[in-house]
Amino acid sequence: MRLVFAGTPEVAVPSLNALAASGHEVVAVVTRPDAPAGRGKRLVASPVAQRAEELGIEVLKPGHPREADFQQRLAALEPDCCPVVAYGAILPSAVLEIPRHGWVNLHFSLLPRWRGAAPVQRAIMAGDAETGACVFDIVPELDAGDVYAELRTPIAANETAGDLLTRLADEGAGLLTGVMDELAAGTAVATPQPAEGVTVAPKLTVAEAEVNWAATDEEVDRRIRGCTPAPGAWTTFRGERFKILRAHPAGGAPLDPGVINAAKQWLQVGTGSRPLELDVVQPFGKKAMKAADWARGVELAPGERFGA
Repeated sequence: MRLVFAGTPEVAVPSLNALAASGHEVVAVVTRPDAPAGRGKRLVASPVAQRAEELGIEVLKPGHPREADFQQRLAALEPDCCPVVAYGAILPSAVLEIPRHGWVNLHFSLLPRWRGAAPVQRAIMAGDAETGACVFDIVPELDAGDVYAELRTPIAANETAGDLLTRLADEGAGLLTGVMDELAAGTAVATPQPAEGVTVAPKLTVAEAEVNWAATDEEVDRRIRGCTPAPGAWTTFRGERFKILRAHPAGGAPLDPGVINAAKQWLQVGTGSRPLELDVVQPFGKKAMKAADWARGVELAPGERFGA
């Protein structure tokens, strides 16, 4: 089939690679426009755009898919199907109607649970035991289309959102390519999503990433993992923002919420249940470091705590 692939971030690159290596023809890629990055705010092409250029594939970067010039170019390409992975823009009905097999999305959850922009992050924060990926037909309603295929996987106790997204992106690439094969062969079957069990996964805000030390150690741990690497879990220390990159429930004698207990090789913080051990932290204006190393250098006062 003739495919136009739509995607933007790094997690979409494995699917582009898999489709480019398949028996299908990827005639173009649609991605978000170049965005400012780094301290100099220099415009940088998306990871998908960079990979497409390496593969010699035409790249389309509409400001929005409703633009007439983009729609005309897409129609001229005559795609049979448009596979999508984390493109990042709403597709108008006129665009959805162009490919004869529609737009088919790889989404990183077990639909209808966690429809929306942050399914992996929300699954970890909610304490889900498993998640997965679905390939479904895009319709105007958010992530509500019929499902062609899914894969299921347990969420490991120490996985961050970044870890899990990377794993699902690699495993999901084969799932998406398999659906393209079935559509080409005329054997694809899509099943409507259940009406019950719908949950929504909006994009995480920086405010949501603040640690509530009065929560249980497991809840704090899940928030840290769900917010890593972005937007990044944080608290405050001596009035400044303080990031927590890695932690794990430690057990031991209870501490009041937010109170810091440090020794030569470890740093523990009180929660609403058992203490949480911090592994990697990033103080304001500094690089990431081992939590115990930070504690040794900061001269903690007895009873000093994180948070307000």
